[in-house]
Amino acid sequence: MSPRKRRLGVAALAVLAPVLVWLVADPLLGHPLRIADGTRTLDIGAGPVAVAALLASLSGWGLLAALERFGVRHARLIWTGVACAVLALSFLPCTGDGMDGGNRASLALMHLAVAAVLIPGYGGRTVGAAAVTVGA
Repeated sequence: MSPRKRRLGVAALAVLAPVLVWLVADPLLGHPLRIADGTRTLDIGAGPVAVAALLASLSGWGLLAALERFGVRHARLIWTGVACAVLALSFLPCTGDGMDGGNRASLALMHLAVAAVLIPGYGGRTVGAAAVTVGA
């Protein structure tokens, strides 16, 4: 399988993963995801969840492709470090006001679900790279 097809599949799974978390939290458990910002309350549906995951997936893919294109040594290692840092920063909204404990947990699980797909999916070795290393 080509790296492009593999990464496209990883991106699709990374979009699906947080939507599955949303499906469990909102419709199945009856805990609607809401963020309150002063006087407004924002209901978070499956659409915004999928779009946010798609943007994260494409951004990660773009960064990795740029690192590889410009011949950066250890591009995947650098990408993995950046991805872990972005994951850590993504938890900052969970520390603010405007969400109850269930919303914080759901949001954190969505972030972890995307990261659990993207980090090993984009940052791991490809099958062809492993075969070249073994054969060398």
